[in-house]
Amino acid sequence: MKRKSRPAPFDGALVIDKPRGRTSHDVVDAVRRLLGFRQVGHLGTLDPLATGVLVLLLGRATRFAQFYAGRRKRYLSTFRFGFATDTYDADGEALGPDTAPQLDRAVIEGLAALLTGRFAQMPPSFSAKKIHGRPAHELARRHKPVELKPVEVEVFEFRLLEITGSQARFSVECASGTYIRSLAQEMGAQLGCGAHLAEIIRTAVGEFTLDQAVRLEDLERAVHAGNTGEWIVPLGRLLLELPRVSVLPMVEHRVRHGSRFQLPLAQIQPGHMEMPQGAPAQLDAGERKPQRLRVFNQQDQLIAIAEAVLPRTFQPVVVLEAEP
Repeated sequence: MKRKSRPAPFDGALVIDKPRGRTSHDVVDAVRRLLGFRQVGHLGTLDPLATGVLVLLLGRATRFAQFYAGRRKRYLSTFRFGFATDTYDADGEALGPDTAPQLDRAVIEGLAALLTGRFAQMPPSFSAKKIHGRPAHELARRHKPVELKPVEVEVFEFRLLEITGSQARFSVECASGTYIRSLAQEMGAQLGCGAHLAEIIRTAVGEFTLDQAVRLEDLERAVHAGNTGEWIVPLGRLLLELPRVSVLPMVEHRVRHGSRFQLPLAQIQPGHMEMPQGAPAQLDAGERKPQRLRVFNQQDQLIAIAEAVLPRTFQPVVVLEAEP
């Protein structure tokens, strides 16, 4: 007889303030050890150089990762002009001497404007992009040819904040898949002096902001004090942009079994997401998405995410296990 797995002690989102020098997978492993269970996933990695918002999904919330694809991201980044590196950031090897250029604000702002909007971007060779099933960075570290193709990215805001010597600090809002390192590399190439990413802080992923984030050492203290739940966004507070509906037990039974169900449109409450300070103006790039809704039972527990398949008819696409 197959042994039933023990439910995760926490379900929801946990926003970590990732420290510099650690990989996103290091952070996931650390959280797994602290919380004592393995059902922890993330909504997009950060490079070891980066700090800031790393969104983790815990327990049953891991099944919601698909609905967060395409969330806009915000960064504070510092570009160092004067030389490029092989990784496009400060962790790489310099590709020439430091020319320590004098930066002209108007010129930098003009280049930032050219790199705003939709355009084709070449990913860094030292990246997780796959080449015949292998990450590009593995080939790059072995000095093997790395043949990557440009991908379309979108930058919504690329605003110069300040210039200090040969460094420029920017606020960037972009679509998922955009490499800030590549923006630095391209800007340096345009100026002819080379540039690389010196520092980067991710301040928001969609509705999740740095103000919500907890450092690993503070999370450890919360675990020991029994206050872990204070840092977790519960299931019922996720995906607030989706409409919600509360169903009667008869409909809940159909939903639990993954069957289609019908609803009077008057029962559906519109979704509402108040974007916190520091979050992007919009959640995503505005791509057309299926009509989805959050389904709650009479105990106000989130039991499923469903999609419209016909007028007033919905199909569960994710059904959560009942709470113990």
